[in-house]
Amino acid sequence: MAQYLLSVHAVEGQDNYMSEADMQKAFEQVDAYNTEIIANGTWVFGGGLEPPDIATVVRIVNGEVTTTDGPFAETKEHIGGFWVIDVPDLDAALASAAEASAACMQPVEVRPFQAEPEA
Repeated sequence: MAQYLLSVHAVEGQDNYMSEADMQKAFEQVDAYNTEIIANGTWVFGGGLEPPDIATVVRIVNGEVTTTDGPFAETKEHIGGFWVIDVPDLDAALASAAEASAACMQPVEVRPFQAEPEA
């Protein structure tokens, strides 16, 4: 089994749903998707994120901790939510991502976690 990050992408300042009803439909569909992946044992962790304008970036500069408001990346796109799943291979991750994208009605990026070094 391998773990994959499925991240939901959104565009800052853009209404990501056509209507309030579409947003509620997405919430219901995501709840159903979550129930499915929990039941089939592929769920590791997941959650929605608050908007990037309330993020804080922490850096070490010359040994001192500095914090700045807002996202690290200077971009309009951001991660709105994510799942970590544990599946046999990339094909299974892509199939799960297709279900996730249909559920949340947004693009979903699939990225594998790096393998743990052999002990």
